[in-house]
Amino acid sequence: MKVLYLVLGTLCLIIGSIGIVLPILPTTPFLLLTAYSYARGSKRFNDWFLKTKLYQRYLLAFLENRSMKKKEKWQLLIFVDLIILISILIAQSLFVTIFLITIDVIKYIYFQTQIKTT
Repeated sequence: MKVLYLVLGTLCLIIGSIGIVLPILPTTPFLLLTAYSYARGSKRFNDWFLKTKLYQRYLLAFLENRSMKKKEKWQLLIFVDLIILISILIAQSLFVTIFLITIDVIKYIYFQTQIKTT
């Protein structure tokens, strides 16, 4: 199981790193998943990741202050919207559509009320 966490963490780290350069991919959620996966998979990988500039720059402020930069917040929201839209188009079910739209509305309410913008 630890190997699976390490592989998942590494994949998320790669995708999150690509997200720094490509504005279409949100960096923060992938790096959060990296931190979670490395914490579950290996103390050595977790300690290394916590010392990286990626962690310091993109996650530390979020984890300490529960805040995100406006640009990061909107990139994340729009990226998730695209994934939800694709899911709606693939599922083509009224129940799934209503459920996903409800989740999307809850996501916006949560991000506007619980995550501060810096």
